[in-house]
Amino acid sequence: MKPHLLLAALVPSALALAACSGSPDRYTVPDTAVAGPHLPVAWRSVAIREVSLPTYAASEEIYSRSASGALTSSSDVLWADDPTRAITQDLARLLAQMTGAQVAAEPWPFFDRAQATLEIRVADMLAEPDGTFRLTGQFFVAPDAGGRNRAAPFAIAVPIAAPAGPAEIAAARGAALRELATQIARTGLR
Repeated sequence: MKPHLLLAALVPSALALAACSGSPDRYTVPDTAVAGPHLPVAWRSVAIREVSLPTYAASEEIYSRSASGALTSSSDVLWADDPTRAITQDLARLLAQMTGAQVAAEPWPFFDRAQATLEIRVADMLAEPDGTFRLTGQFFVAPDAGGRNRAAPFAIAVPIAAPAGPAEIAAARGAALRELATQIARTGLR
């Protein structure tokens, strides 16, 4: 069976099996020890605004796209944390590890103002029937004083490991966020 057909068959099955249990199963994105390459940036401090997610991606339910194009989920298979908060915090942590800069989500927790502000607007974030986790959107960097504003689109697709259930989708989301943090550090914060 082709990988994309296998994913299309397995994800709804995994979601249906979870629906048979009494309480919902909650999934975290695994924390990896290695954030990515060390990338120097132009600012010592960066504030991240709350990441903007589409309605379905901001909900607790883990969504996937079926072969017909419909978005499906189950109220018995949930993210362990609010996706907006978790993604914002994960990106702050990853960018701080990769760049060595002081990076934090707003509200800015330090007395000195951040030298730059990062805003991320996600257009799509879900498991696709071809066996990938898709993360698309645009990011914006606004320096506090001087420098030029920057904006860039992103389109990230990472493979979802077999058997392509909720835990594997969560791991793929983590890999996609690491890739996004790398792109932001390389093209937006230099």
